[in-house]
Amino acid sequence: MTNETLARPALLAFLLFIVAIASWEFYLRSDGVNNAYDDNPALWAHSRGQVYLPKDKSTVFVGSSRIKFDLDTKTWIDLTGDIPVQLACVGSSPLPVLYDLAKDPNFKGKLVLDVTEGLFFSTNDGNRQRPNEGLKHYHDLTPAQRASFMINKPLEASLVFLDKDNYSLNALLDKLELKSRPGVFMFPIFPRDFDRTYFDRQSSMRPAFVADTVQQNTQKGIWKLFASGPPRPPLSGAPLDSLIQTVKTAIDQIKSRGGEIVFVRTPSSDFYWAGEQKKFPREQYWGKLLADTGCQGIHFMDYPETDHYICPEASHLSPRDGIDYTRHLARTLQNKMMWKFPKSF
Repeated sequence: MTNETLARPALLAFLLFIVAIASWEFYLRSDGVNNAYDDNPALWAHSRGQVYLPKDKSTVFVGSSRIKFDLDTKTWIDLTGDIPVQLACVGSSPLPVLYDLAKDPNFKGKLVLDVTEGLFFSTNDGNRQRPNEGLKHYHDLTPAQRASFMINKPLEASLVFLDKDNYSLNALLDKLELKSRPGVFMFPIFPRDFDRTYFDRQSSMRPAFVADTVQQNTQKGIWKLFASGPPRPPLSGAPLDSLIQTVKTAIDQIKSRGGEIVFVRTPSSDFYWAGEQKKFPREQYWGKLLADTGCQGIHFMDYPETDHYICPEASHLSPRDGIDYTRHLARTLQNKMMWKFPKSF
């Protein structure tokens, strides 16, 4: 068999591959899908490496998914001239990241610590998996992993279908609607337009989600399903005191190096907010956290500018409200907490 005979089928296979990939990319773009990034440990580790920017030119954000949705990074940069470093992890406690920054003698910056009570006041190891994976990747990062990230970055920025979390074959198979059966729980599938993650790790709802009450109600149903699981009594008494003491120790370490820290309670609404008030009474949790740590806090219910938001699925702000909330948060930090930013506003 000649080389020419072998080359023809190889070339044909290559051309078919290119056509298939181009068709898939065209289909996704025509369906309104925009570029996004996999919110994986590599992307998190990249952001973790930015915490050493000068204190007067950057702010680190740590928390759960709400601060990822509610902080609009472009608005923050345009208003403050300050670089936001997003280290929040969806569905996770922020405490592993706080403790890591506390142990890092080179971190001396501004830190916004977002509080979602059910995740913050918890000792459940499952709530710490994502941040722990990110921390491990950051501290064990190899030259090969660093090179892989730098190569993958421009590709993900150019090609929609490289969104591994949503459009890889495994992701599409995982999104097939299969019902739970006795002894087998099928994890519910989030609406595809609910969450897109960008390179700076900001999360955002797509316009289709904001306009679609069917998707919103689906997501509300998922939140209610999670809440209907086996009841776990909220942390209280000595375990709560112990957790807050570890938080205070970490905060004191950061403050001793010149760092500044503010707690924020980002908005929720509807049944979600009602349930959080009932399970985590403000004075017993938020108030105790501020009093015991000696930190300042910004609670969304304390300001008429932010106490009225209606979250589309009860737990995260729409992109439009996120812009408004970001403006208020920045102004409050500057005018009431006396934080310094590159730009005065």
